[in-house]
This record gives sequence, structure tokens and C-alpha cells, in this order.
Amino acid sequence: MDAATLLFWERGYEATSIGELTEAMGIRPGSLYAAFGDKMSLFKEVVEHYGRSPLGAFVGVALDEEPSARAAFARILREAADIYPDPTHPAGCLTISAATNVARSGDEAEAFLRDLRNRNLAAFEARLSEARRDDELPVSADPHRLAAFFAAVIQGMSQRARDGATADELRATADLALGVWPKA
Repeated sequence: MDAATLLFWERGYEATSIGELTEAMGIRPGSLYAAFGDKMSLFKEVVEHYGRSPLGAFVGVALDEEPSARAAFARILREAADIYPDPTHPAGCLTISAATNVARSGDEAEAFLRDLRNRNLAAFEARLSEARRDDELPVSADPHRLAAFFAAVIQGMSQRARDGATADELRATADLALGVWPKA
């Protein structure tokens, strides 16, 4: 599963062939089909595997563990700044980058990843709505707009890492993004 994860993360869904997957996984095509059904089913399992790993789960962990929404978003942004450019794995975030440049035949992969990203957006908005109810954010703060802003920053940080941005550059982006946090 780790070999398939790295391959999809590095190349994306569309550009990764069954032959490359079976070679990286050390199995025959028939074994891949017997175990997973098809490339899309394997891809979905890879994304779920990634989402449970420290590299993919950090967003949900921060939202759950931090006592305030601001602390959660600060942690998310700073961990993204450290994780996304880490040279021990492909740059960026698998769920953000694996569906880029998808042909029409890859619509299912694109929709699957878009749904995952939209669930993160909904989790952001829920946490920010809770923060507004708890007077951590002013009543005038718009949780939907703030969630969309932070999602865009995180997605941009992923792409910047793929383009070669360093952890220091991404930390500076994180700090700038936190500067828009509304005062309670």
C-alpha cells in the first residue's frame, strides 16, 4: 500500500499505470485486480490509507485536539508547512494534488478527491461556527468564508511545496494567513 501511495502521490491518478503500480507493489496485474478490483478501488484505498497516516491525518487531529479554533488552524498551517516540502515523500498533499490534470476518464478520481476536500472544508466551517458560538470569533465573522480562505491557503501551500517552496517559505505563508484571524 505504501508503494502505491507514493506512486499516486507523485504522479497522480491518471498518470499512474497498472504496470507501474504492480511493479512498485511487487505483484502481478491479476493479483492487483483480485485484491482491489480495479485501479480506482486501489486508489480509494490508497487515499484512505494516506488519510489515516500522520501525513494525511494531521488536519483532523489538530481540529480534534486543540482547545481553540485559532490554535487548531495555527497548528494545521504550521504542520502543513513542515509536512508538504518534506523530502522523504512526494511534495504537497496527496488529496490536493493527485487529481490535477485529470482527463475525462479520470472524472471519478477527481470527484472522489473533491468530495474529500469538501468534507475538510465542512469540518473547518463547523469548527469555526463553534468558535463563533463560543465567542472565540466575533459575531460578524463568517465561518464559511474563513473556512474557504484557510482551505485555499492550505491547497496553495501544497502546490507551492510541489513547486519547490521550502518549509521556511511555507511557514511565512502560514503566519501571514493567521494574520487575517478576526479579533473576538
